[in-house]
Amino acid sequence: MFDDADMIAFANDQGARARKMFAAVVLAALDDAIADEKKYGNGVEGIARWARSRDGVQVLTCAGIESNERTVQGLVEFVRRGIRTSVALRGERGEDGEGDLKLAA
Repeated sequence: MFDDADMIAFANDQGARARKMFAAVVLAALDDAIADEKKYGNGVEGIARWARSRDGVQVLTCAGIESNERTVQGLVEFVRRGIRTSVALRGERGEDGEGDLKLAA
């Protein structure tokens, strides 16, 4: 019986690690979109297109994020603000001096 409990705990731990890895992919996509928005001006459209694409929906789902229009709008708004994810996760102010951005844990 102890072996079954260990196997369940191991499987749950593996799932949590996989979700974190996919969440990191979402954060990287946001950072790329922010960089594109600053450099080329097309980051907002790019993140919206990615989030609605088959690959984007699959990555969001694997990260534990429900893929719907509200999620897409949240990602678009995040890119519009232009605050890098590393700064936003620390809760610091962006380079442009705008207010703190709070992310739900």
